[in-house]
Amino acid sequence: MCAKNWLLLILAVLVTGCQSSGRYAQHSDSAPTFVYDEPDYIDADPQYEPYREWNSRPYEVLGKRYFPLLTGKGFVETGQASWYGQKFHGHLTSNGETYNMFSMTAAHKTLPLPSYVKVTNLSNGKTAIVRVNDRGPFHSDRIIDLSYAAAKKLDYQKHGTAQVKLEVIHFDKNNQVTVGNQPTVSYQEYAGIVPLPVEPEPEETTEPEGWYIQVAAVSDAERAKSVSTVLSQLYQVPAEIPLVDNVYKLRLGPLADRFQARMLLDDLKQNGYPGAYSVGAAL
Repeated sequence: MCAKNWLLLILAVLVTGCQSSGRYAQHSDSAPTFVYDEPDYIDADPQYEPYREWNSRPYEVLGKRYFPLLTGKGFVETGQASWYGQKFHGHLTSNGETYNMFSMTAAHKTLPLPSYVKVTNLSNGKTAIVRVNDRGPFHSDRIIDLSYAAAKKLDYQKHGTAQVKLEVIHFDKNNQVTVGNQPTVSYQEYAGIVPLPVEPEPEETTEPEGWYIQVAAVSDAERAKSVSTVLSQLYQVPAEIPLVDNVYKLRLGPLADRFQARMLLDDLKQNGYPGAYSVGAAL
């Protein structure tokens, strides 16, 4: 068999995702039958990820042809969700990744891979954010296959299916975010980052040991940690997030050089943080 035919065979195996196949040791799918540590059920963290080109091509499963979408922006869908578990645990997904039934992932027939989707169980209002990295479910009455952990978070793992609403959380290269068919907003608005008023502190008479730049105030600890990590890596400076009056104050510093601190403050103000200001001695 030539190299091209081998490649086509591999792609055909990957694209079938979570459909049944003889390559699985377990005949019927099930919840975990072994002792395991309870997963933390933390939502997937939406972010910009380029779509995988090979998963944008039309494909055929069980005699039906599917045409993947070129973008998930603005996508909303309502219908039946199912879940898949131990039978597929440890096998490759259509995205070429290893399926983990304890991760917050999912399979969809036509969404670009990978996509981030907010899933709402319409019977109880519970929500989960999953990363779609697989194809399926290949049943006409089902729109998405969630991992076992995601189904458990939505509290329908004992019923098999649930009526759900899907809303794609779409990030573009500039961190503009669109949730379902809602208006596009900046990452700061999506993450709930509170703009800070300019509050200049009184000048100190002595030279400080270093300058701090206060960037934003964030109510959610995980968001605060995530944003501080990104900014610290981006600007190659230390960061801290002290909790003051139940709000996390995101600060960069200390910066020993006044000129460096001024440049950093100017750059932050021009790139999405107009309320940033120096803490302590004036710049």
